Amino acid sequence: MNESFQRAVEEVKLLDQRPGYGVLADVYTLYKQATVGDVNIDRPGVFDVAGRGKWDAWNGKKGLSKEEAMVAYIKLVEELKEKYGCTKTV
Repeated sequence: MNESFQRAVEEVKLLDQRPGYGVLADVYTLYKQATVGDVNIDRPGVFDVAGRGKWDAWNGKKGLSKEEAMVAYIKLVEELKEKYGCTKTV
């Protein structure tokens, strides 16, 4: 599983087109949950809008195991490769 996850981490950087911010948020939150687990930092302050959005999204995955997050991440990257293309290889 770890090898497939690491490959997906590299492949998402090679997409032919950049996904929108909503999709990138999904990629980020699943990555954080798979590598760190449940959110382990304080919520950013009110003036850090982007940081709060990332924190809220990550916190929304609370309780998802690292293994489940890895599986979901790999699946999402495979879907993104189909949708946006990935002609480069790792």
